[in-house]
Amino acid sequence: MAWPWRRKTRRTLARIAIEGPIAGPTRERVIQALEAVGRRECPALLLRIDSPGGTVGDSQEIHAAIRRLRQKGCRVVASFGNVSASGGVYVGVAAERIVANSGTITGSIGVILRGNDLSRLLERIGIRFDTVKSGLYKDILSPDRALTDDERALLQGLIDASYGQFVAAVAEGRGLSQEAVRSFADGRVFTGEQAMDLGLVDALGDEEAARRLAAELAGLDPEKCRPVTFGKPPKRFAGLIPGRSALRAVGQALSLELAWSGQPLWLHRP
Repeated sequence: MAWPWRRKTRRTLARIAIEGPIAGPTRERVIQALEAVGRRECPALLLRIDSPGGTVGDSQEIHAAIRRLRQKGCRVVASFGNVSASGGVYVGVAAERIVANSGTITGSIGVILRGNDLSRLLERIGIRFDTVKSGLYKDILSPDRALTDDERALLQGLIDASYGQFVAAVAEGRGLSQEAVRSFADGRVFTGEQAMDLGLVDALGDEEAARRLAAELAGLDPEKCRPVTFGKPPKRFAGLIPGRSALRAVGQALSLELAWSGQPLWLHRP
């Protein structure tokens, strides 16, 4: 005999919002919400994405969690908002269908690894680093010197491998060949309308259109079915005095900025 709440949630259209950079705190919140949707056996999920991108590992973990949820029978529709680029695309292609506004900014499929060579500036102001390291590449991307040819080749191999993973995920999720994906996966951005022509999204429409599609795929009545939000994002402003949620938001932004300085990311266009 099923519990009453379980019978009810089997008719529930779940909704999860991914807003802002996809980094540690967002990953934790979204994965916990996806697991809750799975436990409640919700038949459909509306995944609202409004994100410029994020770190490789966090995007991959959310992507994998969405795929696991779909394997349980949950129908997942992604709704691209104002911006759904880079890591936002990686997460979105795990959905069964994607709906975007005609003016949505999406794409930016690629990987970037960035460091800063400040050696000339440091020399001019009289600052010098003394480095003791355990291996040849331990101080790779150190700001006090330029990359060597061997270091550049090593990092290019890392980028190429990560890029290949991104291309494979998009190709599998969208039913495209990897060659077709590589033809437009060069970091450029598209409008939602252009993305539809490329096969990156299925339909043009707002979040309401995506909600109706998710309900229809799950056999729910679109007129009566209203989404229930799981894992609500923390408020961006918790008053004039920074509280716990505000500090968390600052920490999230700082961690992503630090990551941009020296780790591979799927990023939005600056």
